[in-house]
Amino acid sequence: MKIPVLDLKPQIQAHRAEIMAAIESVIDNTRFVLGPEVTELERAVSAYTGSKHAVGVASGSDALLIALMALGIGGADAVITTPYTFFATVGAICRVGAIPIFVDIRPDSLNIDAGLVEKCLTERCEPDAAAGVLRDRISGRLVRAIIPVHLFGQCADMDAIMALAQRHKLFVIEDAAQALGARCNGARAGSIGHIGCLSFYPTKNLGGFGDGGMLTTSDDSLAEHCRILRVHGSKPKYYHSRVGVNSRLDSIQAAALLVGLKHLDEWTRMRREHARTYTESLKDTHGVVPPAVLPNQHHVFNQYVIRSNNRDALRRFLAEREIGAEIYYPLPLHLQECFSQFGYKKGNFPESERAAEESLAIPMFPYLTVEQRTTVTNAIKEFHKK
Repeated sequence: MKIPVLDLKPQIQAHRAEIMAAIESVIDNTRFVLGPEVTELERAVSAYTGSKHAVGVASGSDALLIALMALGIGGADAVITTPYTFFATVGAICRVGAIPIFVDIRPDSLNIDAGLVEKCLTERCEPDAAAGVLRDRISGRLVRAIIPVHLFGQCADMDAIMALAQRHKLFVIEDAAQALGARCNGARAGSIGHIGCLSFYPTKNLGGFGDGGMLTTSDDSLAEHCRILRVHGSKPKYYHSRVGVNSRLDSIQAAALLVGLKHLDEWTRMRREHARTYTESLKDTHGVVPPAVLPNQHHVFNQYVIRSNNRDALRRFLAEREIGAEIYYPLPLHLQECFSQFGYKKGNFPESERAAEESLAIPMFPYLTVEQRTTVTNAIKEFHKK
């Protein structure tokens, strides 16, 4: 039985007629970019996340970039984030001219460790009375923001992070690309920080048929700034108050996403049931650590990521049995060649490095069958008996 790590076909087939009708409506009205479907999706996502505003953009990567631009973060600044995340998180920081200050992750959730953020702010930074925020002792840059990543569908410790941000006058940008629908102490991902960033890439829990993203915020001024930045910084048209980017959400993507959003909670329920079954089956398997769900967290399992003491061999073993598995992420960002100028070395962030060596995503999608789940867990247990 061939089991991919992600299979979108049954999900699309289950709602194909509804999706096609929505797309045909866009074709008929010919408003292909930032059309009425985008406005409707923005309202729906705003309501779903509990944010006052939502702003559709071309990708989750652009959402991060525009968030930083809207907050005025640039070449004199530094941003605290995790080295164990997708490239876009740190790529956006560098694209505005700021530098990343990495903080290691918790070994259980794989999210940024709020305790280490506090330690970083205490030991590495000093108050800058003139600027009204902290200054990084190493680079001399002003520390302006924290970007916690809600990795694999579980929120970072946002209560602690928001408390630190308030104390030190820092902005918080939630990278919620993998976590639409996740909750931390009842609050939805994307509604907790000053601004949230979502991705609608096809692999996400709510995925489109191409790239797409969204910003969420309850700050009126910040939302308006994001809307202007996504259209080359113009308002009204052809009059530019600032330099923006071209990052507009396509109406066809919005139409398909509106269909998906109606079913998202059911898809999440299915994912959580798959995760519960996986965890129950694997909990006593020597050499395997199932993902932890921390207290007061509602995990939406964009991926189901185990840790194995022999990860690469396990992946080969699964591939021989036509079972898909993916490594997220094989090299932490502090060790990537393009970030070598920041001076980080192997050993600086041991938990991130260990996660990169041990983590493996196994098949996870709503329409995963009981037979497929059982085949996957039996194969993992068979390998670890060897």
